[in-house]
Amino acid sequence: MKLFIERIKGFIKYKDLMIQLVSRDLKLKYRRSFLGYVWSVLNPLFIMVVQSIIFTHFFNRGIANYPVFLISGQLLFNFTNISTNQAMHSITGNASLLKKTYLPKYVFAVSKVASCMIDCFLSVGALLIVMLFTGATFSYHLIFFPLILVQCFVFNVGLGMFLGAMNVYFRDIQYIYKAFTTAWMYATPLFYPVSALPYNLEFIIVHFNPMYSYVQQMRCLTLYNCFPDPLMVGMGCGFSLIMLIIGTIVFTKTQKNFILYI
Repeated sequence: MKLFIERIKGFIKYKDLMIQLVSRDLKLKYRRSFLGYVWSVLNPLFIMVVQSIIFTHFFNRGIANYPVFLISGQLLFNFTNISTNQAMHSITGNASLLKKTYLPKYVFAVSKVASCMIDCFLSVGALLIVMLFTGATFSYHLIFFPLILVQCFVFNVGLGMFLGAMNVYFRDIQYIYKAFTTAWMYATPLFYPVSALPYNLEFIIVHFNPMYSYVQQMRCLTLYNCFPDPLMVGMGCGFSLIMLIIGTIVFTKTQKNFILYI
């Protein structure tokens, strides 16, 4: 508990630095781009259209409004995939700055996830467009989307800090994680209903895949027009807190020697 209180105090103290890092990341992403932030909407929209055309004949049986089913899952998985990959390189990528002055090292990992969260929030525009054109029902449940985004953000911060620390010492982790996220994507019911899997595999994914709880909560708001099951919300929060604790402990115990390896 003392460790987390210190981290919160650190966030408050270095909030201006955090804002500058997030702003820098967003500006660099769309630098020299004519459409700029509009790509946050267009990119997931284009991907959804292509994948919907490809997978609609394989996985849409019994799935009402498959485009919304597809993009609801993609939105959160892409947020996790992109943010954790960027956080993994946040320490090694800022080596020159860390060697010149003292800064709390976790700020770099958290800022990467925060900038990706803003991008994810903008991407909701693509989801709303798909819902509008497919005739999906808009309900007040959509206002609870930030609660799911916060769960996913906390999970990504924990995983990002863990990967960022590991990547300093073991550069092979970036290649291992790339293969892992590919397997993780197919192990998450983004393109298919989880009920299509054998019982044993379905049990594992439902109870041990954090992304399933976040994706399923999202689909409750957008596709099923209901509030997520409290048990599902509890699982999502549990995964987030466990990953944050693991990431914080690993990062804190290893950060003293970062300067020797970057």
